[in-house]
Formats: sequence, structure tokens, C-alpha cells
Amino acid sequence: MHRELTPLRYAVDPRLSRFSVRVSADGPLAKLGHNPTITIADYSGDIDCVPSQIEASHFVVRIQARSLVVTDDMNEKDRAEIHARMYKDVLETDKIPEIAYESTSIVSQLVFEHHYRVQVTGKLSLHGVVRTQQITAQVAFVGDRLRASGDFTLLQSHYNMKLYTVGLGALKVKDELKFIFDMVANKTA
Repeated sequence: MHRELTPLRYAVDPRLSRFSVRVSADGPLAKLGHNPTITIADYSGDIDCVPSQIEASHFVVRIQARSLVVTDDMNEKDRAEIHARMYKDVLETDKIPEIAYESTSIVSQLVFEHHYRVQVTGKLSLHGVVRTQQITAQVAFVGDRLRASGDFTLLQSHYNMKLYTVGLGALKVKDELKFIFDMVANKTA
């Protein structure tokens, strides 16, 4: 196989990457609630990529559901309450410990040398439900690194997740979650 068409393997480096979820409050008492930012701390990912043929790329990202933590400034009692409800009632991490995304197709557009805009279609496995999820990202190749950044939204109800509520729905979490990522992956041997 021609060297340029040989796939390169990249491994996501969580120390250099950022992955978070924005949650918004809803209901009559929404102004009294938190709109927490949740950081995803424990994840890994592998990317097989031919830089000159992005469409032939494939990647998988795995997240440990219990690694989602609220990073906003709030009192420890509220933080502990959100974590307990998120792990036990919403994500059910004891039964379903992993979240995974695997690409099935990629469409790319060269923006300028070594920089692409990509539309990824893949399978997201969340809370025991697998659904097609599209992600738009900016991808850049710089030396031995690949960097991908972007965001996407999803509805918790599509994944049979219980929406967090307080006070008989007077304060609740909106169904839509926004994920923001800036991932750095290093070329492996």
C-alpha cells in the first residue's frame, strides 16, 4: 500500500483535551436553579485516519459515565446532590457504566492546508440506547497531532434518561444537552 494511503493511528490525550456538557434549568423556578457545566474526566479514544482521505477515517470514543462531574462554583451540598441524582437516577452508572461513540461515515471539506470541516455520522450508545448521532467538527493536523473541536446537542428523552426535577417539576432540567469538545490526539507508533 502506498505510504500516503496507510492509515495513521492517533490516541486521544485526555490531559490535553476538554469535553463538557452544558445543562439548562427549566420550569417556573428556573432562575433559582443551576445551569451546571459538567466535565467529562475519564475517556479514551482511537482514530484511524488517512489525512489525505478524511472520509476513510474511523474513530471510537469511550467515556466512563461516573467520571461526569459538575465543575461550576456551587456549595458542596448542591454538588453532591446533583452528582448523586445524575449517577443513580439519570445515568444509572451502576447498571450502565460506559458511554461510547463510533463513527460510521465522515464527510469532509478542506478549509485550508491540513484543516478540515467534517460532518461525522456515528452510533452513540448512551444509557443502554444506541442511536445515530451527527457531529460537526473542525479537524486540524499539526505535526504528530490531530485536533478536533466542535459541539453537538442531543435530547435526553431519546436515550430513555429520566429528567432531573425538583419540587414536582417547579425546577427541572431541560431535555436538550449541549456537548462541547476540544480533543487532542497524538500519533502512535
